[in-house]
Amino acid sequence: MRGGKYGDLIKQARKPENQKTGQVEVIQEAMVNLSIKVPISLRRHWVSEAKRQGTTLTAVIIESLSTRFGKPENQVAGLPE
Repeated sequence: MRGGKYGDLIKQARKPENQKTGQVEVIQEAMVNLSIKVPISLRRHWVSEAKRQGTTLTAVIIESLSTRFGKPENQVAGLPE
């Protein structure tokens, strides 16, 4: 009797070329919205300044919050660059 499709899959997975080398995969965590109310004049100013500096408000806010509060010690997922 043949090993069947599952037996064939197991044999294929056991081959050295199909083994993982112990490298850690970084899983990108799901991004969520963070909303705050600000005066429109400030928002316009901040958006234009960010564009002039070649960045985004998202990047600036993430940097600011990370600097102020740090990151969780158990955080595995990376933040977008």
